[in-house]
Amino acid sequence: MAGDNGTQDVTRDWQASEGQKAAAKRLRIFAALAWVAAIGGEIAAIVMLRQHRFDHGGMGLLIGLLVGIAVCAIAGNLMWKAANRQDPASRANPARFAAQNQLGAIISLIAFVPLLVLIFLDKDMDPKTKKVVGGLGAVLAVVATATGVSLKPPSVEQYTQDMNQCAAQIKAGQPTTACSPEVAAQAQDIARDSQAIVDATKTADNPAGQNVVYWIAPEGGAAKASSPHVFHLCEAVSPLRGKTVNHGSVAEAYAQNATRITKQIAMEQHQCGFGGAAPAAAGDAATTAAAAPAAAAQ
Repeated sequence: MAGDNGTQDVTRDWQASEGQKAAAKRLRIFAALAWVAAIGGEIAAIVMLRQHRFDHGGMGLLIGLLVGIAVCAIAGNLMWKAANRQDPASRANPARFAAQNQLGAIISLIAFVPLLVLIFLDKDMDPKTKKVVGGLGAVLAVVATATGVSLKPPSVEQYTQDMNQCAAQIKAGQPTTACSPEVAAQAQDIARDSQAIVDATKTADNPAGQNVVYWIAPEGGAAKASSPHVFHLCEAVSPLRGKTVNHGSVAEAYAQNATRITKQIAMEQHQCGFGGAAPAAAGDAATTAAAAPAAAAQ
């Protein structure tokens, strides 16, 4: 598998960038404010019901309150979904995954159901008002709840798969059909580093290069290092002397939080005995990867 342009061994777990996390945080704050407004409208309507404001008239006001609740709930739901696309949950925690992705539907039900129950159970309300307002409220509740339901919610696992496929397409020079805006930038980083390793390890005996890299093992036998590490061309390089070293594919390095190729490629080529024409390989790979963004945005 060393040095080919196939679809393997360019992977790491997808993680939201700082920009994506910031965008998601803003969207969630605005979504929460919209939901608070929706529930505030519901509370106001309930108080007016208790005051018998709609026993004889007041249909327009109650309809206005219901429409306002729906608008706020739907706006919150859409912003929450947009936040989840920027920073999705992981399927590894099913309860959190379900709660995060269906929270809009839950909030919409909370914003409508108690009010609708009180409307339909109100014996003093004008029957015509109850029929019109109750029917409209039920329709609005269904619409608002539906906008909060995520049938195919994004996940870290889905983005990881998309990112890996995108990186493989970049490496192979194929159309970047998997490069959604959420994964494209990180996929380009993976393709760049993966190709740079292949180029830096080419020799006369192995012109295809290799996909074995070396990095400092995570502390205490952990599955993943607590801070990012650099991966290297061979175990004999000076930065790894006296260290506990793991080795494996680029994919395995990324999985253990060794997420960047060394910047000392020329020195390590000399120390490892690889051919000398590859110091610019990382730049060449970056140039190749940079051709993808236009297609990635499609």
